Amino acid sequence: MSPSETPRSQLDEALAALERDLLAEGGPRISTMRNYNFAIVPYLPAQELDLRRKVRALADRLRASGFRVLAISLQRLLLQRIRSLGPEVLPATTAREKRLWARDAGRALAHLGDVVGPLIEGPSGIAADVIREIEAFAEALPTPEDRSVVLIGRAGSLYPFFRSSALLKHIDGHTRNLPVVLLYPGERHGRSSLSFMGVLAPDGDYRPRIYP
Repeated sequence: MSPSETPRSQLDEALAALERDLLAEGGPRISTMRNYNFAIVPYLPAQELDLRRKVRALADRLRASGFRVLAISLQRLLLQRIRSLGPEVLPATTAREKRLWARDAGRALAHLGDVVGPLIEGPSGIAADVIREIEAFAEALPTPEDRSVVLIGRAGSLYPFFRSSALLKHIDGHTRNLPVVLLYPGERHGRSSLSFMGVLAPDGDYRPRIYP
């Protein structure tokens, strides 16, 4: 490295390795497991804005190479679910959460859990919305899936009501075996454990490759 160059961060290394594997000769190779085409890119929650910028640049480069890229925002899907309950639910929930927070943060969090939990949990929750978007994307592909990728981001919007490992379990078998990359806000512990948002206890229940 020349004196004018700056060291690359772990996030830079992860995205560079992911890009190499997606553009590999013979098609993407983000996973060594047959019929389990998932990968995870962890990043520190404080890197959220930097992550979004770098992932947008990565998506642009992939599209320029002939890839079709589907970017799924879990925050957008969550807000759609809340709004589907009626126009009054989101402002009412927000107002009540603020009132409760002023008196008891625990009660405010419990209130949000009562509203949000049923909308996102289980195979009929957020996972169903993710599956629907992936299936629509796959149906529209004019060529085989070896030149496509699905990027799932904004997972932090589900904290602390949902674990990303549960999301991957629910969508497994429903992705047409397209390459699916989960952008994971948290900390890596050892080879295969991740701490969601760097707060929850490390979860080792992950089968996908964790980059870099």
